[in-house]
Amino acid sequence: MPLSSPSRTSRRESIAAAVAKLHDDGHADVALVGGSAGADAILQLASQQPDLPDQLVLLSPNRVVDGLGGEPRLFIASEDEPVAHVSQQLADSSPGVDNEMILLPGSAHAQNIFDGESGDAALQAILERLAN
Repeated sequence: MPLSSPSRTSRRESIAAAVAKLHDDGHADVALVGGSAGADAILQLASQQPDLPDQLVLLSPNRVVDGLGGEPRLFIASEDEPVAHVSQQLADSSPGVDNEMILLPGSAHAQNIFDGESGDAALQAILERLAN
């Protein structure tokens, strides 16, 4: 029997449970970081529970969602990847004043961005965002 990937619902539930555990363990601020399908799961969860994350870092999300809270968001995508426009649309339409969009050269998608020439720049942007 082939293994199947977790459903979108179970991904969101797992992420929410992990955030709850971190909060229970005394970690007041929790940033959610994800790429591609992981970014989509985080966005969906954040739209359903807008007060859950303190910050979002999203690499190459695949679809736009509504209902996000005011948490700061960093969107990173490659300019020639097919879903680059999604990150830009989310950055432009999301509430809050601390949204940032970084469009890197190339066509790498999500975590593959770290393997290219712009990998160091992407990592530096994430680290700076998380330090604030």
